[in-house]
Amino acid sequence: MFPQIKGLKKNIYLDHAATTPLDPEVKKAMEPFWHEKFGNPSSLYQKGREAKLAIEDARNSIAGLIKARPSEIIFTAGGTESVNLAIFGVARMHPKAHISTSKIEHHCVIESFKVLSSEGYRTTLVDVDDKGFVDIQKLKKSVRPETVLISVMYANNEIGTIEPISEIGRWLKGENKRRFAKHQSQIVFHTDACQAAGFLDLNVNKLGVDLMSVNGSKIYGPKQSGFLYVSSGTKLKPLIYGGGQENNLRSGTENVPGIAGFAKAFELAQKNKDKESRRLLKLSDRIIKKIRKNIANIKLNGPEINNQRLPNNINLTIKGVEGEALMFYLDSYGISASTASACSTGNIDPSHVLLAIGRSKKEAKSSIRFTLGKSTKKSDIDYLIKILPGLVKQIRKM
Repeated sequence: MFPQIKGLKKNIYLDHAATTPLDPEVKKAMEPFWHEKFGNPSSLYQKGREAKLAIEDARNSIAGLIKARPSEIIFTAGGTESVNLAIFGVARMHPKAHISTSKIEHHCVIESFKVLSSEGYRTTLVDVDDKGFVDIQKLKKSVRPETVLISVMYANNEIGTIEPISEIGRWLKGENKRRFAKHQSQIVFHTDACQAAGFLDLNVNKLGVDLMSVNGSKIYGPKQSGFLYVSSGTKLKPLIYGGGQENNLRSGTENVPGIAGFAKAFELAQKNKDKESRRLLKLSDRIIKKIRKNIANIKLNGPEINNQRLPNNINLTIKGVEGEALMFYLDSYGISASTASACSTGNIDPSHVLLAIGRSKKEAKSSIRFTLGKSTKKSDIDYLIKILPGLVKQIRKM
């Protein structure tokens, strides 16, 4: 283990794509529902009505921010459940149909497709280019008469690539008109917007999506909170059966504190996204510029152009350095970073995202990701820039 620099004690968190701390305003919004207004929302007496009102207020708030109807918001226990409800919900309305996605989706999408493939569904994982953009022509070619679902993430969690969701949505609108005239099944369009929610516009009408997944833990909200936008007329089979809560799509007593907290976090994220994006972009640019100046043989994974990538995401391949080793050495200096998706921690396989954009297995294992957030300051970036070149030099010597 490398020794600490004398007199320096740091706690710099640069893994906001994995999770974020709870915002104090969010915590405040949740507090009444732990003890004072703890009723079951399905109960008809006052405490139940208070809880039910809180849920509907949250639903109305979120619907307004994404330009949807309140009835189109289904609360879930996080992004993974939201994605699973979208994918399995559509597919199981059409036994053994065909579904498409990209090769760089989050594990909750990829694994859902694997399960459905084992059940007899036809699946296609569409190629991306070397920056992580889905090949729209190949996506179009993947469509068959039996295709019922296309799922493409809005922004990638590992390399920050912002996908052309609106363009895909416009194409699918025309495709569905053609299919309607031929009496073919309509194609439902889903996007995983979990990483996008703090930075990008989520107007579902502009995006042209039928289903959209968002979670709270990426936007300074509570963990195990999220929603699935389900456009009117889109039919899903539920994953969870019981009392018929959430429009019969998500049974079980609602997590009222989580829903109230999520709604507040989502409100703050959408309100502050432009200002915060500009601030983080300056810090990200500083990291990339300084690292390129001070460390040889590195590659930026994902797009070079700022408006094509999330403003807080820096994913680097550093030749001659084991990414996991570098992560542990950074941790000894009080810097938290990651090598891939948090959901793949402990997995010795190289990142499927980096392999899909053309990195070799060796390059994929020589990569590290820094994702910035609300707490990130210029002094944090300067500390990282001070520490990183020396660590890389020493690891390369080993």
